[in-house]
Amino acid sequence: MAKSLKEQNRWQVWLFIFLNSLVLYGVTQADAVKFADLCSIVTDASKLIPFGLAIGIATVLNGLLDPNAAKARLVFLRWRGALPGHRAFSRYMHADPRIDPRQVEKAVGSPLPVEPTLQNRVWFRLYKTVENDPPVLQVHRDFLLTRDYTGLAFLFIIFYGAAGFFTAPSTKVALIYLGFLLLQYLVVRQAASRYGIRLVTTVLARVALKPGGRALRQA
Repeated sequence: MAKSLKEQNRWQVWLFIFLNSLVLYGVTQADAVKFADLCSIVTDASKLIPFGLAIGIATVLNGLLDPNAAKARLVFLRWRGALPGHRAFSRYMHADPRIDPRQVEKAVGSPLPVEPTLQNRVWFRLYKTVENDPPVLQVHRDFLLTRDYTGLAFLFIIFYGAAGFFTAPSTKVALIYLGFLLLQYLVVRQAASRYGIRLVTTVLARVALKPGGRALRQA
Protein backbone atom coordinates (compact mmCIF):
# COMPACT_ATOMS: atom_id res chain seq x y z
CA MET A 1 0.00 0.00 0.00
CA ALA A 2 2.90 2.37 0.77
CA LYS A 3 4.14 1.99 -2.79
CA SER A 4 0.67 2.70 -4.15
CA LEU A 5 0.41 5.84 -2.03
CA LYS A 6 3.80 7.04 -3.26
CA GLU A 7 2.64 6.51 -6.84
CA GLN A 8 -0.39 8.70 -6.14
CA ASN A 9 1.89 11.43 -4.81
CA ARG A 10 4.38 11.30 -7.66
CA TRP A 11 2.83 14.04 -9.78
CA GLN A 12 2.83 16.39 -6.80
CA VAL A 13 6.49 15.67 -6.11
CA TRP A 14 7.32 16.45 -9.74
CA LEU A 15 5.30 19.64 -9.46
CA PHE A 16 7.36 20.72 -6.42
CA ILE A 17 10.56 20.07 -8.38
CA PHE A 18 9.29 21.98 -11.41
CA LEU A 19 8.17 24.99 -9.39
CA ASN A 20 11.47 25.15 -7.55
CA SER A 21 13.30 24.93 -10.87
CA LEU A 22 11.13 27.76 -12.14
CA VAL A 23 12.01 29.90 -9.11
CA LEU A 24 15.71 29.17 -9.65
CA TYR A 25 15.37 30.33 -13.25
CA GLY A 26 13.75 33.53 -12.02
CA VAL A 27 16.65 34.07 -9.61
CA THR A 28 19.27 33.60 -12.30
CA GLN A 29 17.44 36.12 -14.51
CA ALA A 30 16.43 38.48 -11.71
CA ASP A 31 17.55 41.60 -13.56
CA ALA A 32 15.97 40.70 -16.88
CA VAL A 33 13.17 38.19 -16.51
CA LYS A 34 9.60 39.29 -17.04
CA PHE A 35 6.34 37.53 -16.42
CA ALA A 36 5.94 36.99 -20.15
CA ASP A 37 9.30 35.23 -20.22
CA LEU A 38 8.18 32.81 -17.52
CA CYS A 39 4.97 32.09 -19.44
CA SER A 40 6.96 31.46 -22.60
CA ILE A 41 8.99 28.78 -20.82
CA VAL A 42 5.85 26.70 -20.42
CA THR A 43 4.80 27.12 -24.05
CA ASP A 44 8.24 26.81 -25.68
CA ALA A 45 9.38 23.17 -25.68
CA SER A 46 13.05 24.05 -26.19
CA LYS A 47 13.07 26.10 -23.00
CA LEU A 48 11.67 23.16 -21.05
CA ILE A 49 14.83 21.08 -21.63
CA PRO A 50 16.81 22.58 -18.70
CA PHE A 51 13.80 22.09 -16.44
CA GLY A 52 13.43 18.48 -17.57
CA LEU A 53 17.09 17.94 -16.74
CA ALA A 54 16.69 19.57 -13.33
CA ILE A 55 13.60 17.47 -12.60
CA GLY A 56 15.45 14.30 -13.59
CA ILE A 57 18.47 15.11 -11.43
CA ALA A 58 16.35 16.05 -8.42
CA THR A 59 14.24 12.90 -8.79
CA VAL A 60 17.35 10.70 -8.87
CA LEU A 61 18.88 12.47 -5.87
CA ASN A 62 15.62 12.16 -3.94
CA GLY A 63 15.63 8.43 -4.63
CA LEU A 64 19.10 8.16 -3.09
CA LEU A 65 17.79 9.37 0.28
CA ASP A 66 16.81 6.38 2.40
CA PRO A 67 13.21 6.95 3.66
CA ASN A 68 13.76 5.29 7.04
CA ALA A 69 17.12 6.89 7.72
CA ALA A 70 18.01 10.07 5.85
CA LYS A 71 14.48 11.37 5.25
CA ALA A 72 13.30 10.48 8.75
CA ARG A 73 16.29 12.31 10.24
CA LEU A 74 15.61 15.36 8.12
CA VAL A 75 11.97 15.40 9.22
CA PHE A 76 12.27 14.59 12.93
CA LEU A 77 15.77 16.04 13.50
CA ARG A 78 16.99 12.94 15.34
CA TRP A 79 19.97 10.78 14.47
CA ARG A 80 18.93 7.68 16.43
CA GLY A 81 15.37 6.42 16.62
CA ALA A 82 14.19 9.06 14.17
CA LEU A 83 10.87 7.45 13.24
CA PRO A 84 7.88 8.55 15.35
CA GLY A 85 7.06 4.89 15.93
CA HIS A 86 10.12 4.76 18.19
CA ARG A 87 8.15 6.88 20.68
CA ALA A 88 4.66 5.55 19.93
CA PHE A 89 3.84 4.20 23.40
CA SER A 90 6.17 6.19 25.64
CA ARG A 91 5.21 9.63 24.34
CA TYR A 92 2.60 10.03 21.63
CA MET A 93 0.00 7.55 22.91
CA HIS A 94 -0.44 9.45 26.18
CA ALA A 95 -0.58 12.85 24.46
CA ASP A 96 -3.60 11.98 22.28
CA PRO A 97 -7.01 12.02 24.04
CA ARG A 98 -8.49 9.70 21.39
CA ILE A 99 -6.37 6.76 22.57
CA ASP A 100 -7.25 4.40 25.42
CA PRO A 101 -3.89 2.90 26.50
CA ARG A 102 -5.62 -0.09 28.12
CA GLN A 103 -7.26 -1.07 24.83
CA VAL A 104 -3.96 -0.70 23.00
CA GLU A 105 -2.27 -2.96 25.55
CA LYS A 106 -5.05 -5.52 25.06
CA ALA A 107 -4.44 -5.43 21.31
CA VAL A 108 -0.73 -5.99 21.86
CA GLY A 109 -1.41 -8.81 24.31
CA SER A 110 1.49 -8.00 26.61
CA PRO A 111 2.98 -5.00 28.43
CA LEU A 112 3.76 -2.20 26.05
CA PRO A 113 7.45 -1.95 25.13
CA VAL A 114 9.71 0.84 26.35
CA GLU A 115 12.81 0.32 24.22
CA PRO A 116 12.51 2.53 21.08
CA THR A 117 13.24 -0.17 18.52
CA LEU A 118 10.68 -2.51 20.06
CA GLN A 119 8.14 0.31 20.22
CA ASN A 120 8.51 0.84 16.49
CA ARG A 121 8.24 -2.88 15.71
CA VAL A 122 5.09 -3.35 17.80
CA TRP A 123 3.54 -0.17 16.43
CA PHE A 124 4.20 -1.35 12.87
CA ARG A 125 2.40 -4.62 13.59
CA LEU A 126 -0.58 -2.66 14.83
CA TYR A 127 -0.40 -0.48 11.74
CA LYS A 128 -0.64 -3.52 9.47
CA THR A 129 -4.00 -4.41 11.06
CA VAL A 130 -5.57 -1.04 10.16
CA GLU A 131 -3.47 0.15 7.20
CA ASN A 132 -6.46 0.16 4.84
CA ASP A 133 -8.75 2.18 7.11
CA PRO A 134 -9.57 5.47 5.30
CA PRO A 135 -8.29 7.78 8.10
CA VAL A 136 -4.99 5.86 8.21
CA LEU A 137 -4.66 5.88 4.43
CA GLN A 138 -5.20 9.64 4.23
CA VAL A 139 -2.72 10.64 6.93
CA HIS A 140 -0.20 8.10 5.61
CA ARG A 141 -0.40 9.61 2.15
CA ASP A 142 0.02 13.12 3.56
CA PHE A 143 3.05 11.99 5.56
CA LEU A 144 4.71 10.31 2.59
CA LEU A 145 4.17 13.39 0.43
CA THR A 146 5.53 15.89 2.95
CA ARG A 147 8.39 13.55 3.92
CA ASP A 148 9.52 13.30 0.29
CA TYR A 149 9.09 17.04 -0.13
CA THR A 150 11.27 17.57 2.97
CA GLY A 151 14.03 15.48 1.41
CA LEU A 152 13.76 17.49 -1.79
CA ALA A 153 13.74 20.79 0.10
CA PHE A 154 17.00 19.80 1.79
CA LEU A 155 18.54 18.93 -1.59
CA PHE A 156 17.31 22.24 -2.99
CA ILE A 157 19.22 24.10 -0.27
CA ILE A 158 22.45 22.37 -1.26
CA PHE A 159 22.26 22.20 -5.04
CA TYR A 160 19.85 24.96 -6.01
CA GLY A 161 21.27 27.23 -3.32
CA ALA A 162 24.78 26.73 -4.69
CA ALA A 163 23.53 27.30 -8.23
CA GLY A 164 21.94 30.54 -7.06
CA PHE A 165 25.27 31.88 -5.77
CA PHE A 166 26.98 31.06 -9.07
CA THR A 167 24.26 32.39 -11.38
CA ALA A 168 22.34 35.10 -9.50
CA PRO A 169 23.08 38.66 -10.63
CA SER A 170 24.10 39.72 -7.09
CA THR A 171 25.02 38.27 -3.70
CA LYS A 172 21.95 39.92 -2.22
CA VAL A 173 19.64 38.09 -4.59
CA ALA A 174 21.45 34.81 -3.89
CA LEU A 175 21.10 35.29 -0.11
CA ILE A 176 17.40 36.09 -0.40
CA TYR A 177 16.94 32.97 -2.51
CA LEU A 178 18.86 30.87 0.03
CA GLY A 179 16.62 32.26 2.77
CA PHE A 180 13.59 31.20 0.75
CA LEU A 181 14.98 27.67 0.40
CA LEU A 182 15.68 27.45 4.13
CA LEU A 183 12.18 28.68 4.97
CA GLN A 184 10.68 26.16 2.56
CA TYR A 185 12.56 23.32 4.27
CA LEU A 186 11.57 24.43 7.78
CA VAL A 187 7.88 24.78 6.90
CA VAL A 188 7.64 21.47 5.04
CA ARG A 189 9.68 19.66 7.71
CA GLN A 190 7.28 20.86 10.38
CA ALA A 191 4.29 19.68 8.36
CA ALA A 192 5.87 16.27 7.74
CA SER A 193 6.69 15.89 11.43
CA ARG A 194 3.10 16.58 12.41
CA TYR A 195 1.73 14.17 9.81
CA GLY A 196 4.17 11.47 10.95
CA ILE A 197 3.07 11.80 14.56
CA ARG A 198 -0.55 11.92 13.45
CA LEU A 199 -0.06 8.66 11.56
CA VAL A 200 1.27 6.98 14.71
CA THR A 201 -1.56 8.20 16.92
CA THR A 202 -4.29 7.55 14.33
CA VAL A 203 -3.18 3.93 14.09
CA LEU A 204 -3.27 3.56 17.88
CA ALA A 205 -6.67 5.25 18.07
CA ARG A 206 -8.13 2.94 15.42
CA VAL A 207 -6.66 -0.13 17.11
CA ALA A 208 -8.08 0.95 20.48
CA LEU A 209 -11.56 1.20 18.94
CA LYS A 210 -11.54 -2.29 17.45
CA PRO A 211 -13.46 -4.67 19.73
CA GLY A 212 -12.10 -8.13 20.37
CA GLY A 213 -8.95 -7.62 18.33
CA ARG A 214 -6.49 -10.49 18.27
CA ALA A 215 -3.48 -9.93 20.50
CA LEU A 216 -0.12 -9.54 18.84
CA ARG A 217 2.93 -11.37 20.05
CA GLN A 218 6.19 -9.54 20.32
CA ALA A 219 9.22 -11.15 18.70
